[in-house]
Amino acid sequence: MEEKSTWLLLVPQLSARPAYLRVKLWRRLRDIGAVALKNSVHALPDRPGCADDFRTLQREIESSGGSALLCAAHFPDPRGERDVRAAFIAAREADYQALEKELRGLAQTRRRKPDIDIKVGKARQRLAQIVALDFFGAKGRKAIETLLTQLEHSHITRSNASNPLDGAALKGRTWVTRQRIHVDRIACAWLILRFIDPAARFRFVADRAYRPRKGELRFDMPDAEFTHEGDRCSFEALLKAAGPKDAALNVIAQIVHDLDIEDGKFGRPEAAGIGLAISGICETQSGDMDRVVRGANLLDDVYARLCRKNG
Repeated sequence: MEEKSTWLLLVPQLSARPAYLRVKLWRRLRDIGAVALKNSVHALPDRPGCADDFRTLQREIESSGGSALLCAAHFPDPRGERDVRAAFIAAREADYQALEKELRGLAQTRRRKPDIDIKVGKARQRLAQIVALDFFGAKGRKAIETLLTQLEHSHITRSNASNPLDGAALKGRTWVTRQRIHVDRIACAWLILRFIDPAARFRFVADRAYRPRKGELRFDMPDAEFTHEGDRCSFEALLKAAGPKDAALNVIAQIVHDLDIEDGKFGRPEAAGIGLAISGICETQSGDMDRVVRGANLLDDVYARLCRKNG
């Protein structure tokens, strides 16, 4: 037998004039994720925060001269329960589809527009707003997260590899990347220090148009010597171009890909735990080099475990 949920119902009554109050009410109901049932009854699931949203709206309606009844209810018929859930899912799926359409339009732009970063940032905020109202797990969130990641990486991606440097040419260098490093750049810095250039020094810069000085190499940034290539993240490209052939490193490359690109290409089961640990490092360490050090300790342990497992 299906467990019955508790639903919050708001029944507003507004005067016919002024008409803008009805438009304002509709927008507020949309913003809090409510769905309309029959006869101007609006529903929310009895979840944390939902009652507060309805109470706030009830006060706004009453302060405008209207009235509103707020109550809790159950559906005696399971079909009613399923229909209301379906209405919430359909509303959020429509939101996801609209955002996905917008992002695909951005992705089809051949020449990068100067304001695309602003648009991607706003799209991430919009996605967070939809997710906050997605009470029943509508489809579409994963596709949007993948599109956002691809757009964010589009300015640092090369279509073909062009790395003539190897061996001695990679030793004793200053390696430059963007500030506020996260999983891909942390992993690249670890790979450099552990397997490519143990004497490496690092610089973290803000300017995407940065031009390297003598003796510097760039990674995971525009026009870098080592960056995204096609569907490869920077760690994969760096490992392929300059790293050793190593089964454990290949697994780490797959984990970094799944965390950075978010396309589920490899589906590594270890990715979630390692991603959580790296997010914790980034939240507690504001300095980029501090993140490198803490991330290197984590990846050293992961690498040792993978070597034992593969051995």
